[in-house]
Amino acid sequence: MPQSAYIHIPFCEHICHYCDFNKVFLEGQPVSEYLNALETELSLRTQKQKIETDTIFVGGGTPTSLSAKELEILCEAITKHLPLKNGEFTFEANPGDLTKEKLSVLKDYGVNRLSFGVQSFNDELLHRIGRTHKSKDVYTSVTNALNVGFSNISIDLIYSLPGQTKEDFKDTLEKALALDLPHYSAYSLIVEPKTVFYNLMRKGKLHLPSQDEEAEMYELLMSTMNKHNVHQYEISNFAKKGYESKHNLVYWDNNEYYGFGAGAHGYVNGIRYSNHGPIKKYIKPVSCGELPIIQEHTVTKSESMEEEMFLGLRKTEGVSKVVFQKKFNQDIMEVFQEPIEKMQKRGLLQNGDERVYLTNEGKFLGNEVFQEFLGII
Repeated sequence: MPQSAYIHIPFCEHICHYCDFNKVFLEGQPVSEYLNALETELSLRTQKQKIETDTIFVGGGTPTSLSAKELEILCEAITKHLPLKNGEFTFEANPGDLTKEKLSVLKDYGVNRLSFGVQSFNDELLHRIGRTHKSKDVYTSVTNALNVGFSNISIDLIYSLPGQTKEDFKDTLEKALALDLPHYSAYSLIVEPKTVFYNLMRKGKLHLPSQDEEAEMYELLMSTMNKHNVHQYEISNFAKKGYESKHNLVYWDNNEYYGFGAGAHGYVNGIRYSNHGPIKKYIKPVSCGELPIIQEHTVTKSESMEEEMFLGLRKTEGVSKVVFQKKFNQDIMEVFQEPIEKMQKRGLLQNGDERVYLTNEGKFLGNEVFQEFLGII
């Protein structure tokens, strides 16, 4: 039975130019109705079997766009239905969103990890990508969080942004690391359909750094983090020892988890499922006492073995041969000898005695490596 839960809050006070997550502009939305439906969904799941969690992650959208009172209602529902045993309880937040009152609510309900969507410390660049916070808001939010008693704080950065230079990214990295936080995530920009950036790109109006410049920024990211003793434990994630995201490791270890809320995905009893995305379509079945699932897929053993590889290889420690054998009762080399040896010859994979993992060069070409493990069984 899964011991992790993801909870989706789809509301935002503004929509960023690169975001393709399930989200809506907050104003005029049925927030109270949504929170009631979310509690009902939690209740429908937990009345069948008691769920004790090790990790809870509340993402969005922007969970902290809710008022302090609404956050209280949300946290009350979560802690009532998903008791947490000394685990990791994360809330995503935007710099500038978290008032001291909201921080106190989260702290009182046992939230012990915050993940701030910082993206950049360059105010001009933040404006260009549709963010409304300024770099000064990051310092205020982090200081307030520390003062309320939060110590496990992470910030997200994005590189290869329109018009961004390597020097600019270096400046952002230095400012981020000067905060001396325990966890950092940094992702290269992916232009997704149905976003402002995608429409600009189609019109030839989006000027992005070249692939070589993007690779240079990634190299800079890894070397700078290493220099500051913040170790890389996944392609895009870096932490001080002991502060790795336990919740995200559930995904990369190919373990099961619950997904609650509009558009959320879950993986329970070998079945991957997704909920209705539009808020009214999510609320309707829940109000009739039904789970709001729109799609279910029973994962085959072959698919699960493929997922074990392309998710597990994201971690710097890679895929454990012993764990693979225990999970699937098969030797990893019997199943994947061909792609492992092919990628090894190209210098992208290392086949150790205990683990298969990406080489440093392989980290730059991760998606190419992962592709090799799909559809070959």
